[in-house]
Amino acid sequence: MKALVLGGRGAVGAAAVAALRDRRHEVRVAGRRNEPPGIVIDATTPIGLTRLAEEARWADVVLDLSGLELPAVQHASGSTPLVDVSASSAHLERLSVSVPDGGTVLLGAGIAPGASTVLVRALKPQSGDEVDVAVMLGAGEAHGPAAVRWTAGLAGAPLYAAPEGAGVVNFRSSRHLLTLTGSGREYLRADFPDDLLVGRASGATVRSWLAMDSRVATLALRVVGAVPSLARLLSRAPHMGGEVWSVAVIHRGTGRMLAVSGVGQSGATGRLAALAAERVVLSGARGALTMDMVLDARELELAGGIRLTGDVRMLS
Repeated sequence: MKALVLGGRGAVGAAAVAALRDRRHEVRVAGRRNEPPGIVIDATTPIGLTRLAEEARWADVVLDLSGLELPAVQHASGSTPLVDVSASSAHLERLSVSVPDGGTVLLGAGIAPGASTVLVRALKPQSGDEVDVAVMLGAGEAHGPAAVRWTAGLAGAPLYAAPEGAGVVNFRSSRHLLTLTGSGREYLRADFPDDLLVGRASGATVRSWLAMDSRVATLALRVVGAVPSLARLLSRAPHMGGEVWSVAVIHRGTGRMLAVSGVGQSGATGRLAALAAERVVLSGARGALTMDMVLDARELELAGGIRLTGDVRMLS
């Protein structure tokens, strides 16, 4: 397989490139700066988009790991399948309705959405069911500017198409959730797009929640949710905590739970994106796809460094 990786020099991109090469695929690494090895593609410029269109014709798949969330990337990729790791609902919905003729886009190929989407589908929710997605991230992991910008952008902003309707604001409401760690934790409401990607199709209500492994860091998110002007300070906040992450999906009616966990959010996101890209090409599917359409829950561990736990027997 020939893969073009945009943002291939970042933390997520480097992990994806390594995983693709481990699987014996041919990879071209692209970034906005001239840093060999690799090629220069600045998708914010007309010249960069022209170069992207040329390289996309060479590739079997394009992975957009840049974090820029530019719809022009999809247009320039043409009929070559595009894998996008964005966690922004508005961006993913734009991509879903703008697939070029004969093209393919995989929406949200990371941890949340991505692994979370697969787990929600695995619980087999029915119309009227309620599902909670509990995302815990390691506060000690250093993230790139795109990830920090995404988190800061949530602070004080309303959720995009929240299932409850208008008026739900990021980081301002919380829920005590007992996950597979064995101890309860307060999670803050956060705009991960699993309701958009899998909830609407099933008729279930899917709510996403976010906590950091450090309770102090979670409290800091609650503060910036109440005072959004403080969000700019997130980029300078000390890294208090570890690098362990987890995503637990809980069916409120049955109590069934599935979870995945690992060490290093960026690395796991990159490896999942690489696995998803491989599956998209092998499937030959066209149109707008989500992770649950190309992977089942047990296959998440194939990305490496990811452990599946919970009511696993229900998957057989």
